[in-house]
Formats: sequence, C-alpha cells, structure tokens
Amino acid sequence: MTRLLKNVIRYGLLTLGALVMLLPFAWMIVTSLQSPTAVFAIPHTWFPSSLQWGNFSKAWHAAPFARYCFNSILVTFITTLGQLFTSILAAFTFTHLHFCGRRTLFAGLIALMMVPGELLLIPNFVTLSRLHWIDTYAALIVPWLASIFTMFALRQAFHAQPRSIYYAARLDGASDWQYLWHILVPASRTTITAVAILQIIASWNSFMWPLIVTNSDRLRTLPVGLTSFTSEAGTNYPLLMAATIFVIVPLLILYLGLQKYIVAGITQASAKGSSL
Repeated sequence: MTRLLKNVIRYGLLTLGALVMLLPFAWMIVTSLQSPTAVFAIPHTWFPSSLQWGNFSKAWHAAPFARYCFNSILVTFITTLGQLFTSILAAFTFTHLHFCGRRTLFAGLIALMMVPGELLLIPNFVTLSRLHWIDTYAALIVPWLASIFTMFALRQAFHAQPRSIYYAARLDGASDWQYLWHILVPASRTTITAVAILQIIASWNSFMWPLIVTNSDRLRTLPVGLTSFTSEAGTNYPLLMAATIFVIVPLLILYLGLQKYIVAGITQASAKGSSL
C-alpha cells in the first residue's frame, strides 16, 4: 500500500506538471479558432460555439509567410550544417592533435560560454555594419556557423572513443581526415544528431538577431513575421495564434520524432568527465 501510494503521488504530480506545461498550447489552439471579440469576452470560454477555421488562411495571407518560411528553412539548414562542420573539426583538434596551448585555448573557449549572448549583440551588429552585411543573408548565417557548446559536446563524444581505434587506423594507413569522417563521425552519430536537432530548434526559433539585422520582408524569418499582427491599434490575437501554430508545428513534429536522439546524445556527451 505504501508503494502504491507513492506511485499515485508521483504520477499525480507528473500529470499535474504536464497539464501546466500543455496549458499555453491549449490556449493558443483555442484562441486561433476564435473571433477577435470572443477572445476578450467575459467570461472567457475554452469551447467556442463557432470555430473560425478561416483564421489560418487569413493569417497565412496577411503577411508573406511563404517567404518567411523559405528564409527560416534556408538559414536553419545552412547554419546547422556549417556549425556541425566547424564543430567536428574543432572537436577532433582538441581530442587527437597535440599543439602548444591546447588546454589553455580549450579552457578559454569554455570560459566564453559564461558570457551572456545579449552582451555580444552590439559588437556583432557593429562588425556586420562595417562589413555592409546588414539586411543580407550573411548577417543571418555567418555569426552562427560556429558554436562552443556544439564543439564541447562533440569533443566529449570523440574523447569517449577508445584511443586504440585511432592508433589502429593510423597503422593501417588512414590519415587523420579519413579517420575523422569514416570512423569517428559515424561512431558519434548519436551525439551529432542530438546537437544538430538542438541547433535546428534554436535557429528556427531565433527572434532577436533576425529582428535586429533585417529591415525588409524578403529576409525576415517566421518568428519575426509574427510581429505583423501587432500594431499601434493592438494585437489580432486569433491571427497571431494561428500564425504561431505555423511556426511550432514543424518543430513539434521534429522533436517528437527524434527526441530519443536528444536524450541519448546528451547522455553520451556527458558520460565522460570534462577533463581539460
């Protein structure tokens, strides 16, 4: 009976936590199917008598969402591939190559992870402005082609691989480049997949940086496009929530389909101690 009571309490708390987490999503869906007047009706109802399915069509045509979607896909795809490429090379360098100052350099990179990203907004904007990259794809992509977190996660995954495999590959005549791409990367695909998914989510949801460095609709991404439903006259919440669903659904499908790789990758990356 004691064990049963503990299980009831445990699962009851988990269920309550899940309901609290799902409440904003439920409110978003309900609001997207209401009329503007029903949103502010008192008392507010969670079950509208008339479902406004046309809100989704209105939201899609209220702004160039097709262009926003293309920009989000392009920026997410290039930044994810670029970040994986640079991080894989950096992780291999810190695990298999020996050079003067390697430990100091790695410690410095880890220390930079403590710097809040907001502090880098102004320096990065000034740099891109001097390069005349403002309101270009380069401003959306280039600053995110490298990531210390991704490099650290892959470095831990590479460090967990037996060193004997590297020596055996070298004895068989494989170069460092061949060992990296033919042996080390396939062996670490779980961690690589996990950090790739995390980067896709971060890039797709990025709002502040695209808002700062873009001035025209042809370069704006989906999160920035949501501001189209806010004006001096107020916010059209039904259309805003309908447009928000356009942004969330692709990530939700991606996460539900690949969540096991995120958990497995983080577990594998943290299995080895972060020795400097």
